[in-house]
Amino acid sequence: MVPQPSESEGYYSLLSKTFRAPRMKQRETVGREVVDEIIYRCQKPRDRLILELHARCGMRIGEVLNLRASDVNGRKLAIRRPKSGREDKRASMPETVAGRLNAYCEPHNIMPDHRLFPICYSTARSMVKRLGDKMNVKIGPHDLRRHSATYASRNGVPLEASPK
Repeated sequence: MVPQPSESEGYYSLLSKTFRAPRMKQRETVGREVVDEIIYRCQKPRDRLILELHARCGMRIGEVLNLRASDVNGRKLAIRRPKSGREDKRASMPETVAGRLNAYCEPHNIMPDHRLFPICYSTARSMVKRLGDKMNVKIGPHDLRRHSATYASRNGVPLEASPK
């Protein structure tokens, strides 16, 4: 004779069948060629810099938009109030991005306490989405950050040293 489940066991069995946790869909990492092409096709220097700081430095969109001229020191960027909760955080830029950032700042006469990119979050997000749409790629700002972390990891950079 097969033992019958008690009333409470049957109730929990029914609940587990009814309320299953949704399975997390594995997000695909955007390929290097696609990211490079999106950046290359970008017409405005401001937009290109925003994309490069996402994809090459692994910065969050809020961190990029909050950058001030005084936060730039050569190839190093000071990140104020990072989302990670740490007091201070630093990001390193490739030399080409640092050169473009300096070339962008000089003619605009940006004061040290002013933001480099005085746009709002939704504007930056829609800009990234629009540029992805031109290449038939569904992409958002965080996809560029994920791209940066993935390729840093694949190239042997420990995750503790890569942008978080």
